[in-house]
Amino acid sequence: MVVDYEVRGRVAVISLNRPEARNAVNGDVASGVEAAIDRLEADDEVWVGVLTGRGSVFSAGADLKAVASGRIGELQTARGGFGGLVRRDRSKVLIAAVDGPALAGGTELVLACDLVVASSAASFGIPEVKRSLVAGAGGLFRLPRALPPAIAMQLAVTGEPIGAEMAARFGLINELVEPGAALEAAVALAGRITENAPIAVRLSRRVVVAALSANDDELWRLSARALAEVVKTEDFAEGPRAFIEKRPPKWTGR
Repeated sequence: MVVDYEVRGRVAVISLNRPEARNAVNGDVASGVEAAIDRLEADDEVWVGVLTGRGSVFSAGADLKAVASGRIGELQTARGGFGGLVRRDRSKVLIAAVDGPALAGGTELVLACDLVVASSAASFGIPEVKRSLVAGAGGLFRLPRALPPAIAMQLAVTGEPIGAEMAARFGLINELVEPGAALEAAVALAGRITENAPIAVRLSRRVVVAALSANDDELWRLSARALAEVVKTEDFAEGPRAFIEKRPPKWTGR
């Protein structure tokens, strides 16, 4: 399997498993990631996902052998776009665990996630211009949202990467850890998220994601809709009850 799926309690770990090819995205990886996201979204017992890459590279991006042979369409899925992920509509939080270079489409996979945990061995960049390509899987507009525009422009037009320390300084990374520790740190972060009411988390995520493109009027409507939805859940009653009874809440996700 070129994409592995492992459940750890309430957390699903999705691993790109082509280390011999630097976890480059081919057709099997794209379809495998899409299938893994399907499993994550469908399983009511799993509340958060973590995306990582096996070996020393998170992902080198598109498989250039496939690109050179004219099979670039294989690297996308109908619902997810490149890598089965970058255009995927989903509801659950997805954390990137990056413990090595994430370049080209690898950076674009990271940018498609909600949170990033990376080690000091990580690097990020969109070197497509060095191959007479463009970063067409979201990097050219998601990077300026995640980094200062001047830094994003530098990455886009020079094709040169930045290291993890600089990425963390500019806010691309949520947690910076030692080499080899990214996955466990990401799972720990996922665990902290799963301590919260899952429907409230998903509704909150929805509004934050929309804030990147919607106007304030629409965001007020989305916020009111989220509150109206969460009030109807069983967990809405459990939260105050647990607080009054001085005990940890027992969320059901209903």
